[in-house]
Amino acid sequence: MKYLALPQQLYNQNRARFIKKMKPNSIAIFPSNLNLPENGDAQYAFRPNSDILWLSGIRQEKTMVVLYPDNPDVNAREILVLLRPNEHLEKWEGHKLRKEEATAISGIKNVQWLESFDAVLHVMMHQADTVYLNSNENDRLDLSIPRLDLTYVNEIKNRYPLHQYERAAKITRELRAIKTKEEIAVTQEAVDITEKAFRRVMQFIKPGVMEYEIEAEITHEFLRNRATRHAYGCILASGDRARTLHYVENNQACKNGELILMDFGAEYGNYCADMTRTIPVNGKFTKRQKDVYNACLAVHNYAKSILKPGISILAYTAKVNVYMEQQLIKLGLISKTDIKNQDPANPAYRKYFYHGVTHHLGIDVHDIGTKHLPIKEGMLFTVEPGIYIEEEQMGIRIENNIWITKTSHIDLFKNIPITVEEIERCMKRK
Repeated sequence: MKYLALPQQLYNQNRARFIKKMKPNSIAIFPSNLNLPENGDAQYAFRPNSDILWLSGIRQEKTMVVLYPDNPDVNAREILVLLRPNEHLEKWEGHKLRKEEATAISGIKNVQWLESFDAVLHVMMHQADTVYLNSNENDRLDLSIPRLDLTYVNEIKNRYPLHQYERAAKITRELRAIKTKEEIAVTQEAVDITEKAFRRVMQFIKPGVMEYEIEAEITHEFLRNRATRHAYGCILASGDRARTLHYVENNQACKNGELILMDFGAEYGNYCADMTRTIPVNGKFTKRQKDVYNACLAVHNYAKSILKPGISILAYTAKVNVYMEQQLIKLGLISKTDIKNQDPANPAYRKYFYHGVTHHLGIDVHDIGTKHLPIKEGMLFTVEPGIYIEEEQMGIRIENNIWITKTSHIDLFKNIPITVEEIERCMKRK
């Protein structure tokens, strides 16, 4: 890993939170993601199951976490299962964790080798009454893809058909949505690295620069500051391409007079930042660009102002959409008549604002959490309204990351330039 060691307390606390939700005499088993083949003998870049990261911080393939808090053997109530290092494997793939190294990262003292763990698990399964098995329950999951996460679920249930089974993801969905101060401290590191990259490219961007050159500058700044990787595909969309929400080709020239929408974030210590800024390629907004930008910023600021404990994401989104309507009327894009005559299933504002306002953020950039229940203290959200105008070949989006407090929120991006004046000032310095 590139990032500095994180405090064990982060993972010890997360496991304790999960254990507190388990039924009496139950065992929870968290297997790793599979290594996936790409072409020939190549493999896609490996990333562990997010729950493994949340519980242990271990990024190595074929890792498992097993929790059995009522185990009669007090030394086996938390077990970390690892691939045993061997000389041949390390010649090809590099260093594999030793037991003491894994304990230093995760705080789990009992570390077992994968090759012999089946016998250990067999004994524990005979003692336990209930088994928590894990699966991907992210609402955005593409269900058309074969469910490889269910491979181990089916294997265990076939081997031990008479146990009572529970969904581990039902618990992690609730717990991972609430970020501890230790998790926010790591997220802030990801945010700070993202800020450095943004300030770097504000000095770099000028008419004629290629979108991929900007991506290279961002990647350089991420790596030199110990980021693990981009938290998601880097979006660098100049001109009319900014209306494509997930534009990742990044292969066109940025032209004088255009705006460039930049949506990127660093991943640090397995936690994600998620930022969007829209800036003028030549360093100066036109009057129309400034008007649209300030309208979007007004919606952004309004959304932050009502993002507090007690409101649900659905209710919050409905309020933001009404405020967006008011801004679009001021810009001359829609009229009160358009709103009066609109189809409720396809409201008038949707022509210019056609995505959600917010999503949960954490170990996954689209982290797990609910849309329907009231927002709680500790949740971490993006706030990202946008205005996209086809007839003007313009797209603007502004996004910050917001941690919910007892009565309000903390903006993790508070130090990052966001107003027209701040952006123009930073770009002028080059």
